[in-house]
Amino acid sequence: VQLQASGGGLVQAGDSLRLSCAASEHTLRTFAVAWFRQAPGKEREFVGRLTLSAGLTSYADSVKGRFTISGNNAKNLVFLQMDSLRPEDTAVYYCARSDFNTLRSSLYTGWGQGTQVTVSS
Repeated sequence: VQLQASGGGLVQAGDSLRLSCAASEHTLRTFAVAWFRQAPGKEREFVGRLTLSAGLTSYADSVKGRFTISGNNAKNLVFLQMDSLRPEDTAVYYCARSDFNTLRSSLYTGWGQGTQVTVSS
């Protein structure tokens, strides 16, 4: 079952965007939902994670203090609030789930098509 990321777009440096990750109730009966991103010519990288039971978050150093992950359990949604966007944040953003306490993308499943975020300078 795939998670569906949405909310991307074209913005200017310094702007904000909020991405949404939608999943079925069954899909979110998992340990964590994480956001990853992949820029052209680069490997996919971890952005941040939300553990669903404890509500704990962790972030990559490159986005710490600018991005915030939150969840709405009632609506089976996980959000990625991105503030103070930079051109280097340009990438396709994906959300995925894992039953394991890990940041390794290989242990995440449910990858959807992702949503494009483009930040102009």
